[in-house]
Amino acid sequence: MIRIGPAGWKYKDWEGVVYPKPKPRGFDELAYLSGYFDAIEINTSYYGPPRAETAKKWVQSVDRNERFRFSAKLFHSFTHERKPAPNDEKEFKDGIGPLVDAGRFGALLIQFPWSFKSSPENREYLIALQKRFREYPLVVEVRHASWLDEQILDLLTELGVAICNIDQPLFHRSVKPAAHVTAAVGYVRLHGRNYKQWFSKDADVRERYDHLYSLDELDPWLTRAKQIAEDATDTYVVTNNHNIGKAVVNALEISSILRHEPIAVPPVLLNSYPELQEFGR
Repeated sequence: MIRIGPAGWKYKDWEGVVYPKPKPRGFDELAYLSGYFDAIEINTSYYGPPRAETAKKWVQSVDRNERFRFSAKLFHSFTHERKPAPNDEKEFKDGIGPLVDAGRFGALLIQFPWSFKSSPENREYLIALQKRFREYPLVVEVRHASWLDEQILDLLTELGVAICNIDQPLFHRSVKPAAHVTAAVGYVRLHGRNYKQWFSKDADVRERYDHLYSLDELDPWLTRAKQIAEDATDTYVVTNNHNIGKAVVNALEISSILRHEPIAVPPVLLNSYPELQEFGR
């Protein structure tokens, strides 16, 4: 099982590119995308625990796609500040509870920044975090290469925590492309290759992830995704290069190539990316 989809779905710059503009009355972006993809990564959970009522609406939105699963980023108080408030854990678990109860929750992504390097203290923190959230399928994303040695991969296997295989601009000691599997879940995240803006303090989120993968750039990742799926029970390929709908474009291309068949393409998207015609039905 390989589930493919973008990171997030609520972007202003997707209007008129991914979604129709103006939108029809009652238009539901999540329901719309669930007709094209089997997974979406929740971005907003990074900024704060979701509300349970909101999560219930998300479940309703994807009701027509039985294969659909959500993954979600863990709240940044656990991963970037590493000083969660006393109620953060309960509020986060309560917030994603409706997704879990509905059988729609695929994985919890524990995303650490590049500055989170492998050290005894940081390894202990990761182990403690695994204990706090062990009831969910866990995926850890690290960006510093100090984490990727055999002993740490063995530790993740022992903990039952999946390692996230990422594509990112490669600088000194950056995590390089790989196809590691350390748990039942396999996970791939494609961040784009915007070298100019990746570490820029002046760049906003849109600029940092502004990159459209060529088919040649995607090809090695298609091979890795298939390799990961051979060893994992459930594999996720998430495109995080969301600027101006590029994540949707690349996710559609990946879906078509991996499935060896034409796929449905949002009609409005063809206006901005006519190259998708060769993949559409």
